[in-house]
Order: sequence, then C-alpha cells, then structure tokens
Amino acid sequence: MKKTLEFKAHDGEIEDIALGPDNKVVTAGRDFQCCVWQQDQLVTGLRWNENLPGIPDKAYRYQACRDSGTFLGLGTVTGSVAIHIAFSLQRLYYVKEAHGIVVTDVAFVPESRRGRELLAGNEAALLSVAVDSRCKLHLLPSRRSLPVWLLLLLCAGLIVAAILLLQLAFPGFL
Repeated sequence: MKKTLEFKAHDGEIEDIALGPDNKVVTAGRDFQCCVWQQDQLVTGLRWNENLPGIPDKAYRYQACRDSGTFLGLGTVTGSVAIHIAFSLQRLYYVKEAHGIVVTDVAFVPESRRGRELLAGNEAALLSVAVDSRCKLHLLPSRRSLPVWLLLLLCAGLIVAAILLLQLAFPGFL
C-alpha cells in the first residue's frame, strides 16, 4: 500500500473512520467532533456543544460513524444513536442513551432485497451495537413530501386564481 494523503483530522485519537461515495471520508475523534472530508478539505463537521446546546462539552463523544451516501449514522460513548443528512448534517433522528453504555459500531442496512424488507417503507435503517451486548435496529420514517403532480396542480390553481383576481380588480385585464 502507498500513502496518498496525510493531514491532521482531529486533536487526539480517531475513534472511527468510514469511506463514503464520491471519495468522502467521515471521521469521529476523541476531540468530540465528527467530520466529513473531501480529500484533505473539511466539508462539514459536528460538535456536541453546537448541536445540543446546554450539554457539557466533555459529557459526550462520537464513538462510531458510517456514510451511506445519503445519511450519516453516529453512535456515542453514552449509548446515544443519531442519523443525520450526509451533505448538510441536519439531524433527522436521535435517541438519547438507546444503549446503556458505549456504542461500539453502527451500520446501515444495505439496499438489497432483504434490506428493503427490513426497511418496510422507512427511509433508512441503522443497526447499532454496544458494550451492553445488544444490537438495536433504528428506523428512520419516510419524510412526507408532495407528489410532483399535486405540486403542479397547486401551481396551476394559483395561476388561475391570480388571473381571476386581477380580472375582478381590473376589468378588461384580459
């Protein structure tokens, strides 16, 4: 193996590292940060004191991370589990102390036929394993969205309503 890139990602040890699509790398460090990297450039990062205000900085630490391409799954030393959107790091799912102690690993259910059966209409499924000898399945419910045809119908309705209002306000408009 030949080293292609070297840079300082964290202050102290790295707890976990995951390779994602588009040559992105996700790291969780003992410095209480989780970072998404493109080559040696920081794309975005998470810190406990920024995302959960009011919690002491040293109380939590990211322990395990995984980048499915769409979502980022995280486990902590206190047993909490979270799922974020990978590109913006917006938190979609969080269970405080889902396990009684350190989450040692997390993994997304693969997009296979069997994986889709486990998803059962949910957007993502994350498995977490902890020192408490338990494996838990975390399901991210599908987010609500409008079908495109309904959105187009609403837009057409607004245009017709605007034209009718203009015709009433200014006779002879058309």
